[in-house]
Amino acid sequence: MDLHRLLAPRTVAVFGVSKSNPFHPANVIYTKNHLRYQARTFAINPSGGDLFGERIYRNIAEVPEPVDLAVLAVRADLVPATLLECIAAKVGGAVVISGGFAENGRADLQEELARIAHEHDFPVIGPNCLGIYAPPFIDAFFLPHERLVEPRPGRLALISQSGGILVDLMIELTRERVGVVKAISIGNKAVVDEVDLIAELDRDPAVGLIGLYLEGFKEGRGRVFVELARKLTKPLVVLKSGKTPGGSRAVSSHTASLAGDYAVFGQALREAGVWEARDEGEFVAYAEALSCYAQRSVRNVLVLTASGGHGAMAADCCYQRGLSLVEVPPDDRKALAEQLGPSVKAIAALTNPVDLTGSATDNDFFAAARFFMTKPYVDCILLLMLPYVPGLTSDVGARIALAARETKKPVIVYIPHVEKYEIYVEAFEDNGVPVSHSVEGAVFMAESLKGR
Repeated sequence: MDLHRLLAPRTVAVFGVSKSNPFHPANVIYTKNHLRYQARTFAINPSGGDLFGERIYRNIAEVPEPVDLAVLAVRADLVPATLLECIAAKVGGAVVISGGFAENGRADLQEELARIAHEHDFPVIGPNCLGIYAPPFIDAFFLPHERLVEPRPGRLALISQSGGILVDLMIELTRERVGVVKAISIGNKAVVDEVDLIAELDRDPAVGLIGLYLEGFKEGRGRVFVELARKLTKPLVVLKSGKTPGGSRAVSSHTASLAGDYAVFGQALREAGVWEARDEGEFVAYAEALSCYAQRSVRNVLVLTASGGHGAMAADCCYQRGLSLVEVPPDDRKALAEQLGPSVKAIAALTNPVDLTGSATDNDFFAAARFFMTKPYVDCILLLMLPYVPGLTSDVGARIALAARETKKPVIVYIPHVEKYEIYVEAFEDNGVPVSHSVEGAVFMAESLKGR
């Protein structure tokens, strides 16, 4: 199936628009796309009429130009006939927002939907899904624009069986300044599933990495997924639910998916070089690091800190995640000491972790970071920043970030999550250096750069 018109539509028809209920999902989708997005958007309802002065078409045959994407927010029993109408009009594909299919005991209706789509080679997302977010063309989420957090533009493409989890991830990613290029909620995935979408997104030059929230596979698709994962050219981060008996039952009632044997699946992911996140926080950490840096076989880490305790925590965490704290040669310790201020030089510990102490200033941190960026035995610098240290200003982030850009050495930063420290965070993240709000999260970021 050709998914291009489905994922980057220039024209959209929304079925089910109501003349009396402005909160109907179809109305929400039509209104925000008509007013805010580039795809030309048409409203469809069999009774016709108008909505705020714009014509409501009685059927897709009345729409004056070819339609790339149909968004269906009609009763489940009306979906098969509506799909046939779209197929006859040579629409590029459909998103079925409507629920009431296999997740609600109507497997027969879902099977009919899938049969129609496969017989006509017609791509369908859903049913029982949130839709597609693909700016600047479309936002088919049936959620009001003013209640959503609009992600930054970026290179991360998201796929999720759950619309709610997808929105949560978009909120967390936006808070961490991770840009999103596409977000797709697949719901019951009766036709197009995660395997189809991952293959398509791996070919998309606008996509730099792919994130997936997964509940389970359709029969036979788990093996195909793992085989595809081994061949991907872009990093794939997976967050999976249904790992326990209780979780498996919840998954089944949610989207009628098969959760499968998690132990087998988890091992297969590791062997395929896929990053599996344990929770949303770890997912965001992986995504942020991989959005800033390509995987590059990071193994040897240099921890740079102003606190011995933070350095010790980072060292433990690195060990647990299979990262090595590289040994700093004695000659380099002497050379670095000469670049530090007198008060720091006398008391700093210049082994690894490198503890510059609470007396360190911007110049000390910059000098140390820049020093290790030039060392081939350092794959990545883990920078534990504590903005309450008196000698540090918000300028240090931009200075270190610019040096990292010049040397192409990955730097990952820990800064405590306090509102007054946002200016420090912005200085790094706005210059392409990822920031975590926990030491463990910073190590997760470094781990994600280990490569496949």
